[in-house]
Amino acid sequence: MSSVHWLFGDQLGPHFTATAAGGTPRNVRWLLIESLAVLRRRRFHRAKAHLVLSAMRHRAAELGERAQYVKAETYRQGLARAVGDAPVSVHHPTSRSALRLVTSMPQVTVHPPRGFLVGHKEFAEWAARHKGRRLLQESLYQHTRRTHDILMDGDRPAGGRWNLDHDNREPPPPGRATLGAPPPYRPREDEIDEEVRRDLDRWEREEGITFVGRDGPRLFPASRREALAALDHFVTHRLAGFGAHEDAMLAADPVMSHSLLSSSLNLGLLDPWECVSRAEEAFRAGLVPLNSAEGFIRQVCGWREYVWNLYWYLGEDYRQRNALRHTEPIPAWFAELDAEAVRARCLSTVLRQVRDTGWTHHIPRLMVLGSYALQQGWDPAQVTDWFHRCFVDGYDWVMLPNVVGMSQYADGGQMTTKPYTSGGAYIHRMSDLCKGCQYRPSDRSGERACPYTVGYWSFLSRHRARLEANPRMARAVKGLDRLGDAAQVSQAHHDAGYAPP
Repeated sequence: MSSVHWLFGDQLGPHFTATAAGGTPRNVRWLLIESLAVLRRRRFHRAKAHLVLSAMRHRAAELGERAQYVKAETYRQGLARAVGDAPVSVHHPTSRSALRLVTSMPQVTVHPPRGFLVGHKEFAEWAARHKGRRLLQESLYQHTRRTHDILMDGDRPAGGRWNLDHDNREPPPPGRATLGAPPPYRPREDEIDEEVRRDLDRWEREEGITFVGRDGPRLFPASRREALAALDHFVTHRLAGFGAHEDAMLAADPVMSHSLLSSSLNLGLLDPWECVSRAEEAFRAGLVPLNSAEGFIRQVCGWREYVWNLYWYLGEDYRQRNALRHTEPIPAWFAELDAEAVRARCLSTVLRQVRDTGWTHHIPRLMVLGSYALQQGWDPAQVTDWFHRCFVDGYDWVMLPNVVGMSQYADGGQMTTKPYTSGGAYIHRMSDLCKGCQYRPSDRSGERACPYTVGYWSFLSRHRARLEANPRMARAVKGLDRLGDAAQVSQAHHDAGYAPP
């Protein structure tokens, strides 16, 4: 007699269908449920909806007759239609809402999560050893490398240093419009993609479901075969040039040398272990420099593991954190990804990237999109939801800590040691986005005042009492005294304000 195992839409790789010993069970039927209610609840980027549905349908096709693919209004209805009251197993879902759903149904048995290197118990034990101290990503990163023997020479990190971030903060090469990296892997669409696109069109016409952004052609892997090809292409052709300029931005080169593997990891098409292993193998073979291998490995087994575990460890009320009491609603032009409504070249360029692809790399997310939202005082819950909906790799577990903690400082410093925001000088130094802009990054008054520069000083002024006690912000806050009346700064911020910059 066969059993039924439910695969969510972000549990699509072979590590979700393998036994604990690594084999594939012969007496299991696989169930995938496509829920229309998910698309009704949130206004997703259309490219994201396309990618997830295409990936689910590709996985069902791979599994063949052993897979049952159900289209339903809700997960509950789909499960009832597929198996009635029969028992079903599932791996621990990646969101609290999905976990509440499966644990509310007596017929469902929940197995431990897969697709991550650090389990909840291991993280809790690590956190207990740091009781009374901030749970720093760097500390977990070193723990993970030690326990999994990643990029280690005995009991020491390869090269003698754990973190080569200092070597990976180079601005873009002067005078060049692109980094010159080999182009990234891009998949080819097939008949499954065409079917998904027809369904999306029909749902918009007949079901009243709406999306933001543009869709097509698909830019990210939707199958295991494509994901492996993307990983191989990155390690072989692009990883070597990744490190030094991983924090740089170029208007004409949004992907630089980035891996573009986050959506594949977050769909479960790739396992983090195979990603870090391939990067280390390339370093050991002398094919890529240590700073590039370490920088990529830190993103996967450092930051990703940290964010995943904080999402569960910090509790459900973390999403309501709003230490700075920011309550301004996201304006319509931002919500609609209306890049043409924006005059500041950096923000317009990045919004256009999100609109057209559902993706930008981590620095535009943090220092252009997130920084502007923080300076403007937008509601962090709305900002979190926007990032969740508008990015192809965005999931609740990904965006909640990244936005509430890292980007919007809404937890008051529980996750980071300072707010991550800056004036226009940082964007000018790390990009070519100020070139040709009607604003000047050095100006904080007048018609050419940079919205980021004005916004930065206004942010410091509004939150001076909190920030001047922060050792990493005290010097910047003291700089307010050189600007004269703080009320003038606040007024300048209001004037630059809540209309498109």
